[in-house]
Amino acid sequence: MQPTLTNPNKPLLVVEDSDQDFVFLRKILTKLAINNPVYRCTDGDEAINFLYSQGDYDSTFVPRPAVILLDLHLPGTDGKEVLKKVKQDERLKTIPIVVFTTSSDPQDINCCYEYGANGYMLKPTDLANLKKTIQVFVDNWLEVSVLPR
Repeated sequence: MQPTLTNPNKPLLVVEDSDQDFVFLRKILTKLAINNPVYRCTDGDEAINFLYSQGDYDSTFVPRPAVILLDLHLPGTDGKEVLKKVKQDERLKTIPIVVFTTSSDPQDINCCYEYGANGYMLKPTDLANLKKTIQVFVDNWLEVSVLPR
């Protein structure tokens, strides 16, 4: 049964440096019939530029993401710093951020929640479990949760 989405047109921002992980994510979202606009940044600096409409994004319409799916280990500014900056900004702090990473290090987990992460999901290394994990993300953040405007 396909989900009835609470947030069908809300944009997602995926901050992911791995092309392979992003391709798998997009394929799984497509199979789940998720049609939300998906934007991708490949590093923390690009994510900051996207969110603040600066750099390469200063003269482009940049939608405010409804949810951010954030990898931790990124080139340049890492995911923890992106999380901290967004959650300290009055204009952006209400955007839910779900950390999606391979790190099960308790220090990373605690740090992310201290910085204001709304969720922390471990990124599985096999495709079957990745599908299940993405399904959980979709069920929670696109089907059940009511996202801020």
